[in-house]
Amino acid sequence: MLTDRPSIRPILRLLMLPHSILPVFCGLALVLASAPVLAQPPPKPAPAQQAMPRVFLDCNQCDGDYVRKEVTFVDYVRNREDADVHVLVTTQDTGGGGRQWTLKYIGLGSQQGVDQTLIYNSPQTATSDEVREGFVEVFKRGLVRYALNTTIGDRLQVSLKKAGENEKLVSGKDRWNFWIFEVEGGGYVQGEESQKSRSFNLSFDAKRTTEAWRFSFDVRGNYRDSKFLLDEDEDENGEPGEGLARTRTVLSVNRNLEASGIAVKSLTQHWSLGLLGSAESQTFRNFIVNTRVAPGIEFNFFPYSESTRRMLTFQYTVGHVYHRYREETIYGKTEDQLIDHRAETTLSMRQPWGNANAQVKFEQYLNDPDKYNLGLEGGTNIRIFKGFSVNFFGEFSRTRDQIYLPKGEASNEEILLRQRQLLTGYQYFFEFGIRYTFGSIFNNIVNPRFGGGG
Repeated sequence: MLTDRPSIRPILRLLMLPHSILPVFCGLALVLASAPVLAQPPPKPAPAQQAMPRVFLDCNQCDGDYVRKEVTFVDYVRNREDADVHVLVTTQDTGGGGRQWTLKYIGLGSQQGVDQTLIYNSPQTATSDEVREGFVEVFKRGLVRYALNTTIGDRLQVSLKKAGENEKLVSGKDRWNFWIFEVEGGGYVQGEESQKSRSFNLSFDAKRTTEAWRFSFDVRGNYRDSKFLLDEDEDENGEPGEGLARTRTVLSVNRNLEASGIAVKSLTQHWSLGLLGSAESQTFRNFIVNTRVAPGIEFNFFPYSESTRRMLTFQYTVGHVYHRYREETIYGKTEDQLIDHRAETTLSMRQPWGNANAQVKFEQYLNDPDKYNLGLEGGTNIRIFKGFSVNFFGEFSRTRDQIYLPKGEASNEEILLRQRQLLTGYQYFFEFGIRYTFGSIFNNIVNPRFGGGG
């Protein structure tokens, strides 16, 4: 019979219990069955997705207001520590007379390790508006990968612009053979009742740049004069005193003409050969003509391909120098022919922590070793901590090569108006500054009213 089966006997006994006890057993069974589920902790909510990537734009040459108005799918922050990506922008001149912009995207925080580098080349003939427009297009492309992981990622769209006629490749040779020429001139006039001055300048540049060679030639001229009317009281003997008031005119004139050229041969990623030449005529330093022709060599401790971020170069040249003076010098000479050598080490760095530049330069006449010049200069801008930075700049030179100084004492007018170089054993200049910014981390809004624009 069915009731003789052992497997169903417990169920039959349970059904034979009084009706008042049966609901208790049923409720207890439900509680025991759901106990493991109730014992499990509730699942953790998924972390909130960030609305937009936070960007620290580190660019000295950029139009910050324009960038913030055109690129609106990121949050701009004032400090690197608050950013998801640090965009470090460096620039250098190109052989065609334009400028190359290197955009280094450095991932921070949750984007750590997500780095990339993009290049934008602005042509020589581009206006400032065209340059900033082209920069923004490249800047936006680099930000897309960081915006995809935010809440606006689904709202991004990709479009392809049709190629214009000027973007089509044209076969044939460059009729200018990579040469670029530039002519520039200008001047100013300004004055008041007792003083007036004027200045005129003209320059011409020619350069050719390829991977193998670099040529550069330039000529610059400047004329500047200033006229001062001084009231003096003199007596009848011409001595200062209480007498008739007279007006004396003091005229200060400075004329400079400079020409220089360089030819550089690229050897490797670290070595270069060069030939340098220069000529100048300068009233301030008593030169009718001052020329130098010098071959030399340069070594870069870092590859030249990294020049926008870091350079450490050592350069050495040996040259022939010719001086012809306007006035007889303190050594009784009207001209000199000399052999000199020059060595200089230059450091240039642009890194996420800031930038630094330094140079050590030594010049010496080989046929008169006692005549030399040792110069040091350098500057840096360093972020110490969030919102706080310091900057320094200084230069110092030990001067022992002033063989061009004219004989005789300088007049008071020449000293005050800086019309001639004076004898000195050293020159120096130093400046420093600190900057601390605090408050809101965001830097998105642009309001140009009453001069608030960039």
